[in-house]
Amino acid sequence: MHRRFSSLSRLGQGVAATLCAAVFGSIGIAQAAGFTLSSPTIKPDSQLTEAQVFNGFGCSGKNVSPALKWSDAPADTKSYALTVYDPDAPTGSGWWHWVVYNIPANASELPEGIGTADGKRLPAGAVQGRTDFGAPGFGGACPPQGDKPHRYIFTLYALKTDKLDVPSDATAALVGFMINANQLGKASFTATYGR
Repeated sequence: MHRRFSSLSRLGQGVAATLCAAVFGSIGIAQAAGFTLSSPTIKPDSQLTEAQVFNGFGCSGKNVSPALKWSDAPADTKSYALTVYDPDAPTGSGWWHWVVYNIPANASELPEGIGTADGKRLPAGAVQGRTDFGAPGFGGACPPQGDKPHRYIFTLYALKTDKLDVPSDATAALVGFMINANQLGKASFTATYGR
């Protein structure tokens, strides 16, 4: 009985490994095809400027969302979602600085300054989710003074659905769950900021 259980267990692990390889492999194929996210405002691995720093919580930046451009998304992309996340925030769960979803599939950029709270300049149909500042719109960097520089991860997701069906006051975590459930591929870059 023990040998039979071991064989079944190994079989189950093999099936699980095959399924994981298929799922993550398909995501990898989308990335390998050249899906890229870039910014004329921020170079990867560079430091954010005062323009992308929050104005409040002891910071005095301009709180302007950077320009973002992307290309070579997976062929079946029906919409995009964008997140900006600080994994180094001393919260135990990081900090969500910007969440935008239902960006139409024909979009290929977000101009600088588009992340205002009212969202009026966003592409038609796009929605900004609530950030950890408690409101929609771009919330710039503002790490605690004296912390080592924090990482700000800008990630664009290509999605297999044209619309994420989430409540208007959904948390960034709920939006993130729906993004990951519908992801075809992703492209990202990281910048830093400390004070």
